[in-house]
Amino acid sequence: MKNKLKKLRESLGLTQKQLGELVGVSRQAINSIETEKFEPSIWLAYDISKIFHRTIEEVFLFEESNRKSRSK
Repeated sequence: MKNKLKKLRESLGLTQKQLGELVGVSRQAINSIETEKFEPSIWLAYDISKIFHRTIEEVFLFEESNRKSRSK
């Protein structure tokens, strides 16, 4: 899932470790989200968006995916 996480994190002067500590995950988890290797749960996405005073949609870009929908 595309996101603006790195840009927003750096704008606040936060490291991946610091952001991870604020939302209760590891630095590696933040890195995986930033590099689009991991999609956060809705609750983690919500917690991250609140750190930046943004909506989930402003941080995470929901676009049509080539992945199979879980609803099918």
